[in-house]
Amino acid sequence: MVRNDLRNIAIIAHVDHGKTTLVDQMLKQAGTFRENQVVEERVMDSNAIERERGITILAKNTSVHYKDTKINIVDTPGHADFSGEVERILKMVDGVILLVDAAEGPMPQTRFVLQKALEFGHKIIIVINKIDRPDARLNEVGDEVLELLLNLDANDEQLDSPIIYCSGRDGTASMSPTVPGTDLVPLFDQILEHIPAPEVDTEGPMQMLVSSIDYNEYVGRIGIGRIERGSIKVNQPVTVTDYHERVKPYNGRIVSLYTIEGLARKPVDTCTAGDIVCFSGIENITIGETLCAQDCVEALPFVKISEPTVEMYFMVNDSPFAGKDGKFVTSRHLRERLFRELLKDVSLRVSETETTDAFRVSGRGEMHLSILIENLRREGYEFQVGAPKALMKEIDGVKCEPIERMVADVPQDALGSVMEKMGARKGELVTMNPQGDRMRVEFLVPARGLFGYRNEFLTDTKGEGVLSSVFHSYQPYKGEIQKRSMGSLIAFETGEAITYGLYNAQERGTLFIGAGTPVYEGMVIGCTPKSEDISVNVCKKKQLTNTRASGSDDALRLIPPRQMSIEAALEFLGEDELLEVTPNNLRIRKKILSNQLRMKKLHS
Repeated sequence: MVRNDLRNIAIIAHVDHGKTTLVDQMLKQAGTFRENQVVEERVMDSNAIERERGITILAKNTSVHYKDTKINIVDTPGHADFSGEVERILKMVDGVILLVDAAEGPMPQTRFVLQKALEFGHKIIIVINKIDRPDARLNEVGDEVLELLLNLDANDEQLDSPIIYCSGRDGTASMSPTVPGTDLVPLFDQILEHIPAPEVDTEGPMQMLVSSIDYNEYVGRIGIGRIERGSIKVNQPVTVTDYHERVKPYNGRIVSLYTIEGLARKPVDTCTAGDIVCFSGIENITIGETLCAQDCVEALPFVKISEPTVEMYFMVNDSPFAGKDGKFVTSRHLRERLFRELLKDVSLRVSETETTDAFRVSGRGEMHLSILIENLRREGYEFQVGAPKALMKEIDGVKCEPIERMVADVPQDALGSVMEKMGARKGELVTMNPQGDRMRVEFLVPARGLFGYRNEFLTDTKGEGVLSSVFHSYQPYKGEIQKRSMGSLIAFETGEAITYGLYNAQERGTLFIGAGTPVYEGMVIGCTPKSEDISVNVCKKKQLTNTRASGSDDALRLIPPRQMSIEAALEFLGEDELLEVTPNNLRIRKKILSNQLRMKKLHS
């Protein structure tokens, strides 16, 4: 049976190409909100970190009604670190809207998500977004997308995809690059015309694949997925099975059932094949499992999620300031929270270590892990993390490492320094294309070569460069890469940083702290251009005599300290350093705090 009253689509794109903003306008124009309703921008990015950073981390589901047809829309993340989300979502839909920025054109993540969609055989609608940008290149970008489809071996039907020219911000769409649109009707019409309606068996025994998980304090885990066959009812007994046989089949019952209407979940009693639904009642349900009718247990195949490429150690905070800030400080708290994260994040791995105070956490990239750190910190957790490391693999007896495909858009005058830095980091130049007065370069570079590079890249390009990377493959180990060239400025004693002490220390390098900051012995308070570490006494007061007044300290001018974000701190960390994370502070410290013991170890 073909369900003409339904379409299931995903919106895929590179970071910041305007997916979430376009969905906002689709919801508004389809009448999801009342005329006078006040709606915040990027309403789909509901999580605080998503709103601050302007990125989507978790795939979101919504729906609109147009011409008696319900269109289920899934807004997917654009960052490579959250690509585990994208792979799963594509199992739920019958077609995709490929969104491309009218100035930037296809980027590495565009290639990654498009390749996944082509593997599923999905039909594609190409949307060139942000056509109101002054530097828009409408015809060229259209050609670049078709060239990308050819490179990825798209079939004839996929090469014949319609191209729509949109401005997500203004909510307009047009089939022509020269004739401006007035609303999104051309886009809605193409969705109905070009994306196939789900062809399903509504009479057969029930079968549904769980593609996403949500969590609610009241009902516990909520499974989200598309019904592949038959229909599902509230209170229906089901059998849960797994295609990769990670768990034995077990029985459960559907306690509540919801469909997605706009941004809300609407309770329903029954749903049929083709619908995307949410359900609760099965305590340990996880992504990739199949719900089946009890008299016909058949698991649906599920894409194995790509393996993590970066690992870090999460540890209990044991610094002198431990326990002053956080609500959750013990190893039991940390363990419970990390294992709870596994319930929603399939790209994450957490394993125990020899000690009960440390856990090995692996993810898809630095950003993936830094978002986890930020989430824990906001929830009141206090802990320490080590420097990120690339995960090595042994393939046919050869030590291999993860390689990233890195694309950079840089001003012409900054090209030399980018090429030089990439050469030192074992990067291999793949392509180089001029774009107006800028240059687009593409490298294959070891993942560990990109640690700590983003800040340098922004400095080298005077903040004008755009850099993005996506996992490419595992290749034989490329050899040693020189770690950071800077040394650390280390506090010599515990106390409070004084202007006089900081004034003397700032001549040696860049400070991370200001006057009045509490410090402890072994804490990193700045960096120095010299390659070795320097111990400084920032708690040192000026000796007062009858010719020196204490007020003369006011004349000392301090350079404002460098504020470190989580990403910047992780990039800075050396092998012998840790990042102490508390709800209110980020402190870099040496693993061995005592200056005396550190010196002994260094010279032994």
